Amino acid sequence: MTIALRNIDVSRRSFMVGAAGMTFAVASGLRPERAAAARSGDVTLSPWVTISTDGAVSIMSPAAEMGQGSLTSLPLILAEELDADWAKVKIVVAPPNDDLYKNPAFGYMYTAGSNAVTSYFKPLRLFGAQVRKVLLANAASHWNVSVAELTTGPNVVIHEKSGRKLSYGEIAAFAEVPAKAPEVAESELKSPEKFRLIGNDVMRVELPSKVNGTAQYAIDVQVPGMLYGAILRSPVEGAGPDKVDDAKAKAIKGVVKIVSLPYGVGVIAETPWAAFDAKHALGVTWTHAGKAWGFNSEKMLPEFAKAARDLSLPTKVWGQAGDTLAALKATPTIIEAEYRNDLVYHAQMEPLNAVAAVSADGQSCELWAGVQSKTIAVTVAATALGIKPDKIDYHDMLMGGGFGRRGHRDEEYVHDAVVLSNAVKKPVKVMWTREDDVHNGRFNPLSAHYLRAGFDADGKLVAFHHRKACDEVTAFQDPVRYERQKGRDGIAYNGVDAPYYEIPNRLGEAVPRDTGLRTSSLRGIAHLTNVFAIESFMDELARKRGIDPATFRRDLVKSAPRAVAIIDKVANMAGWGKKRENSALGFTYMNYSGTQIALAAEVTVDRKTGAIRVPNVWTALDPGINVQPNTILAQTESSIVYGLGFALFERITIEDGAVEQSGFYDYHVPRINEIPQMHIELVATNNHPTGVGQMATPLVAPAIANAVAELTGVRLRETPMTPDRVKKALG
Repeated sequence: MTIALRNIDVSRRSFMVGAAGMTFAVASGLRPERAAAARSGDVTLSPWVTISTDGAVSIMSPAAEMGQGSLTSLPLILAEELDADWAKVKIVVAPPNDDLYKNPAFGYMYTAGSNAVTSYFKPLRLFGAQVRKVLLANAASHWNVSVAELTTGPNVVIHEKSGRKLSYGEIAAFAEVPAKAPEVAESELKSPEKFRLIGNDVMRVELPSKVNGTAQYAIDVQVPGMLYGAILRSPVEGAGPDKVDDAKAKAIKGVVKIVSLPYGVGVIAETPWAAFDAKHALGVTWTHAGKAWGFNSEKMLPEFAKAARDLSLPTKVWGQAGDTLAALKATPTIIEAEYRNDLVYHAQMEPLNAVAAVSADGQSCELWAGVQSKTIAVTVAATALGIKPDKIDYHDMLMGGGFGRRGHRDEEYVHDAVVLSNAVKKPVKVMWTREDDVHNGRFNPLSAHYLRAGFDADGKLVAFHHRKACDEVTAFQDPVRYERQKGRDGIAYNGVDAPYYEIPNRLGEAVPRDTGLRTSSLRGIAHLTNVFAIESFMDELARKRGIDPATFRRDLVKSAPRAVAIIDKVANMAGWGKKRENSALGFTYMNYSGTQIALAAEVTVDRKTGAIRVPNVWTALDPGINVQPNTILAQTESSIVYGLGFALFERITIEDGAVEQSGFYDYHVPRINEIPQMHIELVATNNHPTGVGQMATPLVAPAIANAVAELTGVRLRETPMTPDRVKKALG
């Protein structure tokens, strides 16, 4: 197999209109007249597919690759409908171009929310089918036969009556591409039972380079004449340098320049170590313009909990069904509960970094970065220089983890590299140290949840009320999206009303707080904290009503066969209901953006130390069509590990507005000896594929809490469930 990964220069006309092959510029969003112009060379455009006379099929991959496998999965979807020979596919990273390559769910090039496959699935299939139609039409004309007599195999058009064949490469030598893309009805697409590639694992294109060490991340980039940059940023969002003493920093050998910025002080040096040492040598006092000065996270969380309980406070209704407040007043039995969550850091493997090379006149820039939105990165760089985005020559790099941290509208590390390079008009690599990454992190927000449930006289759950108090994340992370969504903050509140449960009266309310802290989406997004509260509460309700927790959930989704099937599967996998010695199981379920998933965790508790251990986790998920099963399994394993850290270890605390943690020595992520045995089963159905990248993460913490309740009779209500908190709860 010869799969090649490469970046392209979008101005390289020979790639698009070379005589040695043909280009299909019939992508969704590309007008026919622009496609024709691309072929004539009048307008430079980057198409989706190029077929060369040697049979090579180059397919663009529009999503960012941060370890989740999209670089392979998306081109494979197109290749399926094209009937391409995967051994002859060359995957090309799509350049920044929202018109051509935007994520349909967002309207621009953005990889987040586990939605790349589900969003691009239909457009890519239709496009592949369009290209296949063009190949068939050209072969029919060449042979002077009806298109209806032709079919395709891997990279070949076949005329069964005469036994003739034409390879795609042979067709490329004489093909004529119509100005208007052929129409393709959904009924013309392959039925799942005819898939050759989808559902059958192929080697992910970037994995060999990751194994042999040749994979290139932005942090690996070396440019001739490159300098190194580091920035001492304000410890509190919104503040800036007041007084700067840079004498000691300037005295360090190799320091080239000190740059004052609105949000901190930058250092440019000949080596990274000189830049880091000079940054540490700076003496800076900060303005108190930021709102978070004086903020203490431990003291504030009880205030959040108070706000969540205060029914007189103004709220934003996130989702509702029926009349929940009236139903609660009418029910004879009301059960209420409270849950809390600390701040959580992304802990991605590769700290933030980027390389920028601003031209001598400041009117253009070359940029190397790994980002979740390359068009945002280009916009950030262009805005920093006051130039047009087409003056930015962008090189997309692999990412050592994203999880939302590389998906902010301001892409501050890209901005860092550009402004420092502009200060010296030389290439500058800006690297955040791990301490920088933690101190200036953007965190999953502090939150408190107040929940109420009402049961009627027959013991049926008829009302569910969930109020969540936390900072609004989207307002900080992406003000543009926040405005477009008219102030609805899905990053913080999505799913707060548990819409997948069949409860006649449901009300999910946002109780917005404004602490001035830096907040962000994190793996699992809103569900990370919301599902901890919801699934812990559902378990609590089941136990108080004397109903088996798995049966209780099953009854709440009884009209959804896929949900019932996934609950039953995990119950069978885990041996649910079987008593164990010195351990217990906890059960959870959710419908995450259409993906049906249930998870059970086995726990043990050391009552002396308060340490929770998780020997086993069982999970099953139905994400519809399994595009790449092994990738789904890997993503689910990763999701479980991430969920374990959130559940048991990971915690950021704030004192006087500043982060107290510094690195992995005081911010505990799961170690290999703490990872459970993971038993995962995939259920493949012919439904449109839904997300897989983070679906298990939100279920881990409530499964652990539910297991602890079964084992000890004590309900843990706050994440992370640290040994100190466990000992306190056990008394």
